[in-house]
Amino acid sequence: MPKWGELKHEFSKEGCRFISDGTNHEWWYSPITGENFQMGRHNSQEVRKETEMTIRKKAGVPKKR
Repeated sequence: MPKWGELKHEFSKEGCRFISDGTNHEWWYSPITGENFQMGRHNSQEVRKETEMTIRKKAGVPKKR
């Protein structure tokens, strides 16, 4: 499972960008889907598989093998 920091780095390379800090999460924007989505703040924590898949769908960033 990837860590939040790794996921953010990957998404940044795909063109997604940080928008602002929310109460419990960071808000990001995806130019691929035109949607805003949430990312966790704890960069060293692992991302649950279900959470990762949901975020990838909203951002339009498929999982790389």
